[in-house]
Amino acid sequence: MSVLQTIVEHTNVYGGKSQQGREKPWSNISVEDFNSYLALVVYMGLVKVSALTDYWRRSRVYSFPLPAEIMSCRKFLTITNALHLSHPQNDEENEKKKGTAAYDRLGKIKPLYDNIRDACRTFFHPNQNISIDERMVASKARSGLKQYMKNKPTKWGYKLFVLADSLCGYTCEFFVYEGKSPMPSQKGLSYESVMALVDEKMLGTGYKLYVDNFYTSPMLFRDLLHKKIWACGTIRPNRIGFPKTITNKLPRNAPRGSMRWLREDRLLFVEWKDTREVLMCSTLHKAYEGDTVQRRLKNKDGQWSQVHVPIPGAVLDYNKFMGGVDLSDALIGYYKVLHKTRKWYRTFFFHFVDIAVVNAFILHQHLARARNEKPLTQKAFRETLVLELAGLESRKAAPRASKDACHNPTHITDNSTAGRRKCQLCHQKTPIMCATCEVPLCFLPKRECFNDWHRQGGIY
Repeated sequence: MSVLQTIVEHTNVYGGKSQQGREKPWSNISVEDFNSYLALVVYMGLVKVSALTDYWRRSRVYSFPLPAEIMSCRKFLTITNALHLSHPQNDEENEKKKGTAAYDRLGKIKPLYDNIRDACRTFFHPNQNISIDERMVASKARSGLKQYMKNKPTKWGYKLFVLADSLCGYTCEFFVYEGKSPMPSQKGLSYESVMALVDEKMLGTGYKLYVDNFYTSPMLFRDLLHKKIWACGTIRPNRIGFPKTITNKLPRNAPRGSMRWLREDRLLFVEWKDTREVLMCSTLHKAYEGDTVQRRLKNKDGQWSQVHVPIPGAVLDYNKFMGGVDLSDALIGYYKVLHKTRKWYRTFFFHFVDIAVVNAFILHQHLARARNEKPLTQKAFRETLVLELAGLESRKAAPRASKDACHNPTHITDNSTAGRRKCQLCHQKTPIMCATCEVPLCFLPKRECFNDWHRQGGIY
């Protein structure tokens, strides 16, 4: 069973339970309905409005024909309110284990969580340079999974540890931080998170990994070398294993570009003076290979000038390859589909859609270049994706008829209750179709899809 079928099944079970005792019973959704729902979710990342219902408003200010063509507003909101990733029965059993080691804090986002991680690992093999960093997913929902990070633009939200390709920003692997473990590791969170993401059996060897000072430690870098993975990153001076020698220590007023280094077996420690002191640790660089970087310096007369100052290769490559996760975050941020929700697991659902779309866009870029074709922009890619998910690429387009053309409503069959079909615009059942276009359309006082359809065709 595909993951979409699983989500549809669980959503139907949850929707049926939540509407027990109500006047209107729950109407099961299909995989096709969910594909249309996903199309609208991606579309809403392209076109932003203040309220979801504005997409279906018929006014001069809000005139979006596509959402109504894909799905009715009522059906979209119904699916949104019933969206459930795990089986409700499994949730009940998991809740009974709360407070014990057997309790799964991420139970409500499975199986999509496992499926999206498998897909990230399966469909793309990263280039040699990779990076690891944290990602914050904003949320105002009340959940014990939420974290606070003062140095991130998004300070409150769910924290993910992400392994990304440094060149294209593809999310290769990630996991959700669940909070402090009742049995803390002796090697620390930073060490364990890197080892969890860098699986040499799945990823392979020969990679160059870039991390910031939260992760960098001599013990981690030595253990990565045993896996045949090189590493480079900024390092904190209070890390266990950092050299304490003060021989040839740079003075506080050392000129920009000054450096000193120390090598311990395969580990290189570099101290470099820029506007402030920069400390690096690397297992793949030489201390200095003659590289320079431009900086603006003020001379004694108060005039600014461009000068070339020496720079260690470790700093140069770190600045070049550390931004893989930031690039991935930027690609997601342009058109992210995140909606306000009180359910924490739905926040993750929208973020997983973001990851899947951006990764698919990066794959499209690689395949297009391999065929010597010009790849689509991310905006054009998402526009195409919306139409394909909604099945509008193969659907009959609105007619571009002349003003003199005759378009009359007629019954689909002789029996108004039998043989009804889905309306082309609102997708509700209708016994009416256009005699000329042969398209099923509603023709009721509150649903004049017949007139709306032909107005879109340029008849009036």
